[in-house]
Amino acid sequence: MVAAFDTATSDATLACILKSLESDKAEDIVQIDLRGKTEICDYMVICTGRSTRQVSAISEKLAQTIKDEFGRTPKVEGKDTGDWVLIDTGDVVVHVFRPEVREFYQLEKMWMDGGEVAAPQN
Repeated sequence: MVAAFDTATSDATLACILKSLESDKAEDIVQIDLRGKTEICDYMVICTGRSTRQVSAISEKLAQTIKDEFGRTPKVEGKDTGDWVLIDTGDVVVHVFRPEVREFYQLEKMWMDGGEVAAPQN
């Protein structure tokens, strides 16, 4: 069983992530509240970078910010290709996509309930 994080930690991590993404000009930032729906994480954040270079840069800076702010190194997958990077902080999972890749996978639709609307951050 996955260890649960407390709500205060999840919320602080989420706020830090959103601030970092906004400062790095990530586009179409969406947060999805997954508390009570899965044990994977409390929140999922999905955003877009305009190019492979921006996707990689956003991801790299976010991973460093989480390490600096919370003293933990998140797991990062996909940074070398820059099409889709997943940053797993434990309580928040972040997906940074190039626009075409995000459109293809449509993670928002997969994780939201029928009537639920994702909370846009931009």
